[in-house]
Amino acid sequence: MNLIWATRGRRWGFRFLLNGGFSDPLPKYEEAFSDVGDETEVFHRIGELVALRFPDPLEREDAAGRVIPHDFVVFGPLTEEIDSVEDGLRLIWCRPEVADEFARVWDSAKPPAANG
Repeated sequence: MNLIWATRGRRWGFRFLLNGGFSDPLPKYEEAFSDVGDETEVFHRIGELVALRFPDPLEREDAAGRVIPHDFVVFGPLTEEIDSVEDGLRLIWCRPEVADEFARVWDSAKPPAANG
């Protein structure tokens, strides 16, 4: 899948849940989010990458009471269909490997391992 996803859970800190097939997704993540800052919602196109950030659609919170953010780096053909945060919600969040997986793991005591 052409998708890197970083987020946090209720009791586990910020980590990659999808690695886009990279053994180390951090360089691509840093490239995509290099000019973004800490805005709550982000749509940022840089070269052939799209950086997306939005708060959890179900307003789930971490143990400190903060709404959990979801950061995505999208690459490949799907980037041509994303021109806004709303497009990202519609095209990325609705995927079972995203929404369903987060519903399964967000309240876990231990963080899940990243996968491709």
